[in-house]
Amino acid sequence: MLAALAACGNAPEAEKDGTEAVIEGRTESAESTSIAETENPTASPEAASEAPDTTDGGAAAHSDVLVAYFSATGTTKRVAEMIASITGGDLYEIVPAEPYSDADLNWNDRNSRSTKEQNDKSVRPEIGSEDVSLEGYTTVYLGFPIWWGEEPRIMDTFVEKYAFEGITVIPFCTSASSGIGRSGPNMEALAGSGTWLEGRRFGGNVSETELQSWIEGLK
Repeated sequence: MLAALAACGNAPEAEKDGTEAVIEGRTESAESTSIAETENPTASPEAASEAPDTTDGGAAAHSDVLVAYFSATGTTKRVAEMIASITGGDLYEIVPAEPYSDADLNWNDRNSRSTKEQNDKSVRPEIGSEDVSLEGYTTVYLGFPIWWGEEPRIMDTFVEKYAFEGITVIPFCTSASSGIGRSGPNMEALAGSGTWLEGRRFGGNVSETELQSWIEGLK
């Protein structure tokens, strides 16, 4: 187990209701000892996981802003959708080729899939959603839950797969309490390109007004 496992906020992305559970000295938001998907975690990827839409005639129809995100429970998805609405950006969901089940997200189980992945920095879970072209984008918001104080390993898969030259990358994460930590620098080092801004952590109940204020402050 990671040394940080005993710290607050080390578990996978928590449920939205904010119910407190204290396990081994940690305080986390959860309904139970496993993290339940707000939809069905084993369901087929939604249409939103595909590449951005096209215009009439088949030409690429996107703004210069992309909001790419991975969401295990739906919390990060909600925030990503609000950011896309505020910026007029396109949405891209990073869907794992092998969906995470409730058991996979059980942060009390030392042998759960998410625990093992976060304990091994070399793990690169496969992405199952359709590839996205970054051509024409100048800004990419990159969203994810915080797992054990860091970005989920599937985010490492994503940033290593794409080139970010000429793009400003803005990380954001969701968690019950813990901050974004070194997630941004971690991914920046793995990407090896792009201009990366300091990331920001949001709770699941963040308002559109708060997000808009943050986005305007980036300019």
